[in-house]
Amino acid sequence: MMVNKRHPRQDGRSGPAEVPLFGFQPPVGTPYGLEVSTVEDFFAQHDDWPWNPPRPGRATFHYLIGVTEGELRHDVDHVTRTVSPGQWLWVRPGHTQCWHPPGDARGPFLLFEPGVLTPDVARLLAPLTAHEAPAVLTPHADDGSWLQQTALQLLDEHRALGRRRLDVHNALRRSLLESLLLRLANSPDITSVGTTAGAGRGDTYGRFVDALELHFRELHQAADYAELLGCSVRTLSRAARNATGKGARELIDERRLLEARRLLGGAEWDARAVAAHLGFTDPANFGRFFSGHTGLTPAAFAAGEATNAP
Repeated sequence: MMVNKRHPRQDGRSGPAEVPLFGFQPPVGTPYGLEVSTVEDFFAQHDDWPWNPPRPGRATFHYLIGVTEGELRHDVDHVTRTVSPGQWLWVRPGHTQCWHPPGDARGPFLLFEPGVLTPDVARLLAPLTAHEAPAVLTPHADDGSWLQQTALQLLDEHRALGRRRLDVHNALRRSLLESLLLRLANSPDITSVGTTAGAGRGDTYGRFVDALELHFRELHQAADYAELLGCSVRTLSRAARNATGKGARELIDERRLLEARRLLGGAEWDARAVAAHLGFTDPANFGRFFSGHTGLTPAAFAAGEATNAP
């Protein structure tokens, strides 16, 4: 379970524009990049951290919570999501998230690194694991009970460390996780976009998308990502164009613009905080970037969002 002893807390000097990035650090003795618990245990073990005061953060791994009882409220990309029984909350690597005070929610809580999935299964799950996929999933009614039982089996196997050989234990956990995710990928939320979400996504482009989601705040040039991925700018640009018809730099700008829209709208940050969050050294440069892509100043866009809010 992710606890504040293993992930640094913000020290008070961090302003609203700083969102720390946490890596996967399971408790001592937990093998492999997968950790399984329950949301009620998470609340019971953490006292007032990390919801008092709220501390937004990002992670390099997936959070997956299935709500079986009660109601869970959780911020994903600065939008408060409400998860009801039968629904699943998915926070993907790089998404900004923030916990709300504990409520009465109960259900399985899975943390796992992208590398846990076998390559073939990872390709099948591309529409589900993509950063633009829905944060709240509502499976088909026929799948609900099966998903819950599989999650309980996974929890039981996770707690059975030492009962079997370690390689068998890990293989069982991965098999159960992949079975659960493949069934969850059948959710209407995913199948409605699944025909295009992973289309043409080659290995270089897929790695670029993953890196972009984690680093778009601080890395802004195609050369930065080419160096990170160990390829040339030309190779990266070709992979991006083959997959999307757009260049790497255009995709980088689109991701920064998407974050700016989210923060100025639902999160109601001011332009100066958003500029700092996205790595602009001068708010004026951010203003030119935003208006150049939208035709609106950040202030005008925020005012329009506030007017259109229900």
